[in-house]
Amino acid sequence: MPKRRYLELTAVQKSELVFVRDHHEKSHMREKAAILLKIASGMSPNAAAKDGGHKPHHPDTIYKWLDWYEQDGLDRLEVQKGRGRKAAFCPLYAKPSEAKQALLQVIRR
Repeated sequence: MPKRRYLELTAVQKSELVFVRDHHEKSHMREKAAILLKIASGMSPNAAAKDGGHKPHHPDTIYKWLDWYEQDGLDRLEVQKGRGRKAAFCPLYAKPSEAKQALLQVIRR
């Protein structure tokens, strides 16, 4: 039988998580902080996955968050750069002003 995971927090870590839960601008960070606080207060990670947040999560996701928080703290819980959907096309012009000039040249022709 696997060993149950716990999260022991220092007073500073707990106050940091409470602040993130209550005030962070990004909802995914508020959700992660709330679930980590529930685990630290004694809720099992499996129960936190089902009932700890605004929506249910897969237990493996919660264990991943626990690992990340224990290794690197709150910074690791942020969505990492490069994640998410990539652009459907690569724009030819880096700046809107360059695109505007190219469009005007086409119109003048």
